[in-house]
Amino acid sequence: MPRPFRFGVSLLSPTSGEEWRAKCRRAEQLGYDVILVPDHLGMPAPFPSLVAAAEATERPRLGTFVLNAGFWNPTLLAREVATTDALTGGRLELGLGTGYVPAEHEKAGLPWGSAGERVDHLLRTVEELDRLFGSEEHQPRPAQRPRVPLLVGANGDRMLRITAEHADIAAFTGARTVAGGTLEALTAGELDERVGRYQEFAAGRKEPAELNLLIQIVELTEDRGAAVRPWLGHLPSLDEEQVLQLPLVLVGTLEEIVEQVLAQRERYGFSYLTVLEPNMEVFAKVVEALRGR
Repeated sequence: MPRPFRFGVSLLSPTSGEEWRAKCRRAEQLGYDVILVPDHLGMPAPFPSLVAAAEATERPRLGTFVLNAGFWNPTLLAREVATTDALTGGRLELGLGTGYVPAEHEKAGLPWGSAGERVDHLLRTVEELDRLFGSEEHQPRPAQRPRVPLLVGANGDRMLRITAEHADIAAFTGARTVAGGTLEALTAGELDERVGRYQEFAAGRKEPAELNLLIQIVELTEDRGAAVRPWLGHLPSLDEEQVLQLPLVLVGTLEEIVEQVLAQRERYGFSYLTVLEPNMEVFAKVVEALRGR
């Protein structure tokens, strides 16, 4: 049996406290299962934002999507994670990645390092969190035991192996990082290969991980081609038909999008879908149509 769907929304825009709580309540009303916060300069600080989200809502899980491990000292991060999990009543899901924007590190006065060094730091972070939370003497303690569920965002082989070994949720952006800290979309075939590679690494797991996909474009329309033409300039290596085939693009009638989401769960195993804040309202119609499937 396929894993039931979960749906998350990543809230990106800084607001006042009142506006933030209202936005979180709206996400809950629309049926989202997870309220998420990214870890970029110029966007809301993750942990206080999630505590505020918990105070405004009752049902949704709360997650980082994803923390840039290079911004964080593992011991200090353990304190933030444990405190946030306790204050949110055990609703936290910790998402980690290596970061992909060199300019943010430069602005923060933090080293960028090589890709290998960034992966090394992420692995040390995961291992140190496990060590600290595995010690009964460590304070503060998270509410969830044995640990807060871990999501890791990955694409390269080494990161996919780490994800397979350590993460409860394997997150795919459907994109690769290219020079300058920008993202380039993977074709459907390329994503097939990456998910297949992950599954090779995960073959020895006791329990299968949940697979997550970040959806970038959502539009309800009867003219699919017209909907994606404005995006062609941002995807210069792809033509219109190739863009429509991208797994991270959901464009069409409600029935067409529902069919695509079901097909992608069958093809790749994606049962946990995340959309960005600008798509929260429109994607809620898909959430409603797929509830319980």
